Amino acid sequence: MGTVSCQISMSLDGYVAGPEQSRQDPLGRGGLRLHEWFFGLDAWREQHGLSGGEHTVDAEVVEEMTRDVGAYIMGRRMFGDGGGRWEPGWRGWWGEDPPFRTPVFVLTHQEREPLPMAGGTEFHFVTEGPRAALARAREVAGDRRISVAGGADTVRQFLAAGLLDVLQLHIVPIVLGAGEPLLAGLGDLRLAQESVVAGPTVTHVTYRVLR
Repeated sequence: MGTVSCQISMSLDGYVAGPEQSRQDPLGRGGLRLHEWFFGLDAWREQHGLSGGEHTVDAEVVEEMTRDVGAYIMGRRMFGDGGGRWEPGWRGWWGEDPPFRTPVFVLTHQEREPLPMAGGTEFHFVTEGPRAALARAREVAGDRRISVAGGADTVRQFLAAGLLDVLQLHIVPIVLGAGEPLLAGLGDLRLAQESVVAGPTVTHVTYRVLR
């Protein structure tokens, strides 16, 4: 079976999104600053169908973390459209050609038919919880990696259930002061540091999750 991993940007004070998240501001107040480090990278731009960009050590990290991913898992808030009944016509934040290029399993409490998109991405909506989503992801991924894309609540569920093998944090030198904490309520979670890569504006720390 492939490794189950998560890579996510986090502020120095432990938040992966800012406060006051909304449809207009999905990352919350100040949350976009967590992701500015990769917008100019050639690896990120290529993934989103754009040309140009810089090739730095950060780009090499992006290339590595997106290589050989056979399936993604995310929460409904990351897919968008809030909670409750689905809004007709909502197809995610990424337009008609999302960057995943592989099946994506969305944790939700509301059933919905699979949503095929351009470029090989197909969203599947799972109402039975993290273990069911992981089982379905393993079916399609085979020996390839499975990436838990977020948001924070979904990552916490996978950590709490012992379903995550690797956690990679992109630590951005900002302080948000409030928002969506990544590691709140996880008790005696234990991690073993595997590598540290210092980029120009962010530090990438990879941990193995200890059972």
